[in-house]
Amino acid sequence: MKTIKLLLACLILASCGNPKTETEETTQSPETASNQREFYQLKIYTFSSEEQEATVDHYLENAFMPAVKRQGIDKVGVFKSRITATDTVQKTFVLLPFEDLKQFRALEENIMNDSTYASAGSTYIDANYDNPPYDRIQSILMRAFPDMPQMKTPNLDSPRSERVYELRSYESPTEKYYWNKVDMFNAGGEIPLFDRLDFQAVFYGEVLSGPKMPNLMYMTTHADMDTRNQHWDAFVNSPEWKELIAMPKYKNNMSHIDMWFLYPTEYSDY
Repeated sequence: MKTIKLLLACLILASCGNPKTETEETTQSPETASNQREFYQLKIYTFSSEEQEATVDHYLENAFMPAVKRQGIDKVGVFKSRITATDTVQKTFVLLPFEDLKQFRALEENIMNDSTYASAGSTYIDANYDNPPYDRIQSILMRAFPDMPQMKTPNLDSPRSERVYELRSYESPTEKYYWNKVDMFNAGGEIPLFDRLDFQAVFYGEVLSGPKMPNLMYMTTHADMDTRNQHWDAFVNSPEWKELIAMPKYKNNMSHIDMWFLYPTEYSDY
């Protein structure tokens, strides 16, 4: 009996020494949830005809976006590329935020089991092999930077067709230089500088998987092209930037830059 009482006493003391229940340990506080780094998927559709582009537009607006939102993903960005002398291929960019990789992995299977999605998107989904609705889809998976862990919606009131959503891709010569460039954005202070100059970034992302590695991507927004040019002029002439690029530790951390000037569709959430 004494042995049993002693054992019970030890169990009680152990419980008191570890007062958190399993629920308490695994439930995030609001502060933790707000700082959780999101994952992003960027899908890039390329087309060779206006008919293809129109088919994908109808699918995205009427089938894909509603289905994604039924899966608890509230914000979906859909953007068109501006044709330039060096890039004449029309593209549509789709940006999706995920709480974690589990949500990312589950999305495709979940929407394929959605009968409303299947009906609304049948023209796209059931397209024949000899008349596809696009030429190719590129998919890029990213994780948000620590200093901007979640996507933000820009506050712009100019017409959507005039807005400039500037998507940039920075490649580095090696993984070590890549992480150095990521550090330049975070610890180095590039993100606060963009904020101070009202670039209204949508996201900054570490590319986890994509066609160009090692690589980071980010998107800033501007009311129009004139505003965009003014913002970048202020950036390159700012004392913060001049001090940053003069630091020896940040030398040679980029090997190639790609830029796309985009504008949001009327049905885009961003």
